[in-house]
Amino acid sequence: MTVHPAFPLNAADAAPLTVRVADPLALSDELAAAWDGLAHEASEPNPFAERWCLQSALHLLDPERQARLVMVQADSDGPLIGVMPLAAAAKYGRLPLRHVTGWAHPNQFHGAPLVRAGMEQLFWSILLGWCDAANWAHTLVHVPRLTEDGPLHRALVEVARLRGGAAEAVHREERALLESALSPEAYWDEAVRAKKRKELRRQANRLAEEGRVSFRRWQADDAVERWIDAFLDLEARGWKGQAGSALASHGDTEAWFRAIVTGAAAAGKLDMRVLSLNDRPLAMLINFLCPPGGFSFKTAFDEDYARFSPGVLLQQANLDILDDPRIDWVDSCAAPGHPMIDSVWRERRHLVWVNVPLARGSDRLRFKALAKAEKIWRRWKQPARAKHEDQPAS
Repeated sequence: MTVHPAFPLNAADAAPLTVRVADPLALSDELAAAWDGLAHEASEPNPFAERWCLQSALHLLDPERQARLVMVQADSDGPLIGVMPLAAAAKYGRLPLRHVTGWAHPNQFHGAPLVRAGMEQLFWSILLGWCDAANWAHTLVHVPRLTEDGPLHRALVEVARLRGGAAEAVHREERALLESALSPEAYWDEAVRAKKRKELRRQANRLAEEGRVSFRRWQADDAVERWIDAFLDLEARGWKGQAGSALASHGDTEAWFRAIVTGAAAAGKLDMRVLSLNDRPLAMLINFLCPPGGFSFKTAFDEDYARFSPGVLLQQANLDILDDPRIDWVDSCAAPGHPMIDSVWRERRHLVWVNVPLARGSDRLRFKALAKAEKIWRRWKQPARAKHEDQPAS
């Protein structure tokens, strides 16, 4: 583990801090415990930045060791303030522009660092100041998938302003979110059209004619390995398996999936469900529960039984999460405009990709040129999009 001096925005107003670049496979027991503890006090929950998920991702999904596990801490004996994986990138899109980015992998659906609540601005100022002085860091820090207007996004915008720059939102998305004070039954009746509810009741009745239908949730005394095996098999038998994008299609993603589901179970954050017909899984889903939020990580269904909509029937049962007093909302982790979950969950979560310039003069010049080019590009794209949207539906 290496320790680097931190560079607070205003050193006179901050306690001495250090930025640690830690080896994820050689953490001390104390630092591992501090990381676990930080998750319970984080400004915004993010299972993908928790130790049981990120540690194995850095080990298994970053074979070239491009990522740096960055930990901001109040001196060597002080509390851990924040954790974020960063990487140096040689290209920005198609442009040969060196910069720093929040490291992620294709199965990571949220980019927020873990930051102690109330210390968001301090975390960003220390992190950006450290990048200013790092010889491998250039131009800007790119932070993907922040909750728009959440505590971390607001703090990043403010810190960028105080540093004499501006945080640029370069991309936005929205995806399905479950957030309601309604009961599961009332939510279902309000969210799903009456005609669709009638059709799903018909499908459920037809499925029951095929045999014994059951819904189950994973329990702490269940062997989690059997559930993992069942999910991997179910997903691999579908279109993802045929396309080579199933978790079990590659040894690294399968090993990571097995590690994180086992880790989530050990951390008390696993919510895994199955809809079965005569004990044959027809649909499965995995939630990670990180109070006050949840994340619907993965789902799979048996395509041979698609005529019964097993995935939607399981989502209907999944609405009982609304009764969990620990959970205020659940992020679908789905692609924008996903036809299935968008028709069941009414709320939307807004995500933003943010660029912040580094402090060197040459970095600021490149950042301004990039920001100007992106604004021109967005103006050029907007008329084309509007023209396309004016076309009649085919």
